[in-house]
Amino acid sequence: MKKILILLFILSSCALPKKGGEINTHKVAGIENVAVKGYDVVAYFTEKKPVKGMSAYSYEWSDALWFFKNQTNLNKFKASPTKYAPQYGGYCAYGVSVPQQKIDIEADAWHIHNGKLYLNYTPATQNIWLEDKAGHIEAADEHWPTVKNQ
Repeated sequence: MKKILILLFILSSCALPKKGGEINTHKVAGIENVAVKGYDVVAYFTEKKPVKGMSAYSYEWSDALWFFKNQTNLNKFKASPTKYAPQYGGYCAYGVSVPQQKIDIEADAWHIHNGKLYLNYTPATQNIWLEDKAGHIEAADEHWPTVKNQ
């Protein structure tokens, strides 16, 4: 419980809520509206690690531009974007769950559970999220319809 209170304090004071659309986007290499900071979401599943995508292999989906490492990953995403897209628009899964806010992520704070990609603010945040993964997913699923419109 103490860890959760400390993390909530950190999230509320340092991790400013992110304004924006349903997908967490950034400016990457001079290109606006890039999802997941330009990381290849398919690579989380196939290579089990974050891999930077390239603008040469990009695809527009859900009002965002998605970058991929290669044509193979781009094709996989095109065939089934909801299979690979991160939950909660690529915002911090813990942030949607507890403080009920859109909070940015680090590419290294990720987890695949039941075939779904979850991203978090930091590895420390992810550790707390993992302590009650099922409970946080349930809460985030409940809160996302409201949070996504903030």
